[in-house]
Amino acid sequence: MRHGDKINNLGRKKAHREALLSNLASQLIIHKRIVTTLAKAKALRTYVEPLITKTKKVSSKEVIMHQHRIVFGYLQNKDSVKELFTVVAPKIASRPGGYTRIIKLGTRPGDNAEKALIELVDFNEVYGVEAASEAETTKRTRRGRSKKTGDAQVVATDSEVIATDEVVDATDELATDDSIVEENTASTDDAAVVSSNEPAE
Repeated sequence: MRHGDKINNLGRKKAHREALLSNLASQLIIHKRIVTTLAKAKALRTYVEPLITKTKKVSSKEVIMHQHRIVFGYLQNKDSVKELFTVVAPKIASRPGGYTRIIKLGTRPGDNAEKALIELVDFNEVYGVEAASEAETTKRTRRGRSKKTGDAQVVATDSEVIATDEVVDATDELATDDSIVEENTASTDDAAVVSSNEPAE
């Protein structure tokens, strides 16, 4: 009986399976993404993510050296261990797990096996930039609305002040126009009086 046996053996014995996952993990760390079958990608994720987490233990030089040796015991590849600790570790330092992403690619023409792309999340420029821009544009919170209405009220009061200033300026202009009209009417009345006092010839 196989009750509780959740390990996918991938059709291989233990030594063959560990060699396969070690090679896949090394290539994933070096190339940042690989295409394989979906079953191997899921098995690889559970294999490589604990190794990536070991790069976060940097309390002392001895601890870092110890983690290097532990990871090398799994990968058996100096280049991939160096890449993991020098290039990958600084990028994933702030991420609390979930370092890989699996994307299904359909089936393979020859044997109809499900293909998948597995990649390191922080090394993909396409998905990260789009997701960040969408998050910035579609971010809606209840607390943010009250601030926006406050800003709108401030803008409204500023526009009201500007409008009242314009009204004051307009009334001043009208007042000066009225005084000019009054002066003109007074001068025309004076001219009429003068013309009526002159004797007719």
